[in-house]
Amino acid sequence: MRTAHHDLPEIIAHRGNAAEFPENTLQGLESAVSLGLRYVEFDVQVTADLVPVLMHDADLARVGGRPDCVHDLTWSALAELPVGEVQRLGHAHAFTYPPSLAQAVDTIAGWDGVTAFVEVKRSSLRRFGRETVLKRIAQVLHPVIDRCVLISFDLPSVKILRLMTGARIGWVLPQYDAEARQQAAELAPQFLFVNLERLPAEPGPLWPGPWDWAVYEVRDLKTAKDCQARGARFVETMTVRGLLHAYAEGSRQW
Repeated sequence: MRTAHHDLPEIIAHRGNAAEFPENTLQGLESAVSLGLRYVEFDVQVTADLVPVLMHDADLARVGGRPDCVHDLTWSALAELPVGEVQRLGHAHAFTYPPSLAQAVDTIAGWDGVTAFVEVKRSSLRRFGRETVLKRIAQVLHPVIDRCVLISFDLPSVKILRLMTGARIGWVLPQYDAEARQQAAELAPQFLFVNLERLPAEPGPLWPGPWDWAVYEVRDLKTAKDCQARGARFVETMTVRGLLHAYAEGSRQW
């Protein structure tokens, strides 16, 4: 399935095809790519023994139904705990386990023409310190660094990652205001990410600059077109198949 619609923004798979698969799993990422997407995003936390893993939350309550903190578990322990999101998805993926970043790197290496947005989570940075976490993540990503964009809410980390790796970077805006605009201008990243709900209600243009905008979480065609009209090149969604279907339907109607 082709996903390039010249009149619509590019789609980024938010934590993979997370509407149909557990988020931040190899199965969900591979599903998005198999549907034709060329951009995926996933989150990285760090275990007690400093192994980077694909995980959004600092604990397993939401995805695994247990209270354990990722930062308190070794990788060998975490790897045996299912993250199939049974509450949300039922038992279809009950025996799905969290991947390490190294496993994701092996998967990325096998994709042709796919860019991965790798988000470094702030709870790991707070727990283990920026230098330790960023060095570990950079080491693991090294074989595919040219296929990755390193992103975070944490502005200092984004700056460090650019210097440390030479990779493309993106800042996830904690808020959309004058201070953030000034910080973005000083940073001049390749990408700016913003939550749709943080944008002003009035449909004015997004800040101009050397970056490409990515707006999340976008789930329907009208919102995607509105974001593009404001200047967004990308929209990020968990409902990958649904938005692709809406794109295709919209193209047929024009």
